Amino acid sequence: MRPLVGVAIIVVKDSKILLGRRVGSHGSGTWQFPGGHLEFKESIEDCAKRELFEETGLKIRNLRFGPYTNDIFEAEQKHYITLFVIAEYDSGVLTVKEPKKCEKWEWFRWSQLPEPKFLPIRNLQKKKFNLND
Repeated sequence: MRPLVGVAIIVVKDSKILLGRRVGSHGSGTWQFPGGHLEFKESIEDCAKRELFEETGLKIRNLRFGPYTNDIFEAEQKHYITLFVIAEYDSGVLTVKEPKKCEKWEWFRWSQLPEPKFLPIRNLQKKKFNLND
């Protein structure tokens, strides 16, 4: 079995970032960035735009690449490489478009992220990544 590639989008709006509470999958009950699997022949930017719109109805601009994490979910026997994309909110009305995957979306200050956090966010923080730097 090989690792899968996930793309997580750090959407910034009014100095806050978007997080959703996961349901129905590994990490259920934890807070996550919007995102999903990189598809065959898809660019990272296109994946970020697609996944964000599919999950939230939002569009983004000024995309830039962030760090990556190596995420091993021991209990679920899943392994992901998570690529982080940082972008600014552009347009759209925030909506829970996949209620079987995400209970709700909320905006948070980087310094006040809620608990519990999804493993890729925890691993990102271990790297000392700070959006405000």
